[in-house]
Amino acid sequence: MNCCSPASVVSLVVGRILAVALILLGALVGAEPATNVPPRAARSVHLHFPAPEGNLYYNEMVVEESVPGSYFMACGWDTGYFGLQQLGGAEEKVVLFSVWDPTRGDDPTAVQKEDRVEVLAQGEGVRIRRFGGEGTGGQCMAPCPWKVGETNCFALQAEVQGDKTAYTAYLWLESRQGWWKLATFRTRTGGRPLRGYHSFIEDFRRDGRSAQQTRRATYGNGWVRTVQNQWTALNRARFTASNAVWESRDNIDAGLAGDRFYLATGGNITSTTRLQGTIQLPVAPAKPPMLEFLMSASRDSKGG
Repeated sequence: MNCCSPASVVSLVVGRILAVALILLGALVGAEPATNVPPRAARSVHLHFPAPEGNLYYNEMVVEESVPGSYFMACGWDTGYFGLQQLGGAEEKVVLFSVWDPTRGDDPTAVQKEDRVEVLAQGEGVRIRRFGGEGTGGQCMAPCPWKVGETNCFALQAEVQGDKTAYTAYLWLESRQGWWKLATFRTRTGGRPLRGYHSFIEDFRRDGRSAQQTRRATYGNGWVRTVQNQWTALNRARFTASNAVWESRDNIDAGLAGDRFYLATGGNITSTTRLQGTIQLPVAPAKPPMLEFLMSASRDSKGG
């Protein structure tokens, strides 16, 4: 491959309301209500990547600064999200992959069986459960020894199956040196492929102090394989942020770090890119990733 490459489950499921906000709140960030209440949390910041509908979404992420209560989301789309969290202490780290039910509401027990996300595959060492509170769906979580400064790679594969879509998440860690198949979830989508590609950083601790602590990550070598099986590089991104009155408004930023995008929020961060601004890589990623699990699947399908 050419990739450079339940502890405190107060990890808070980042649910439907948040991710829908990633797509929709961008249009609202210009009309932020004034408040004199001290902020409880660092503001959530997002990158939106324009690309055609696809069957595979690949992204690389380097967490550069982290504190407890942080979610660094690498591969988000209109039906779920996939990334890394730091829960409490420095070693309380997990990978999180979630897919939503095609229904409204926050009570997972109220969703009819036929409307629930189906579990088609469960990887080694992962825990799968239902989630609720901010939308409902299926969640895969596992202890994960990711490290600050290391490049970790994320691949999300989608297969349309009638009026449903099956999503499979794969993670490659520098410390693991191999692709880890986490889970396959299937949900009713009306037969949609992947779309709505984005990444974000969220502070889910929200205790006041967390607003003054910095979280930063870079994202790069991103690709989407279209439904025509053509690769498209993610070389452009739009910068947006959430709009909650209890979040710290101004200490956010996004921009370029060499040949990668970066996001940062909290602490002493100052803004250099305006919200809704577009960030363009100086040079597009040169070559799509060579993904061993795709090649293995191809050999298997041919009986090789």
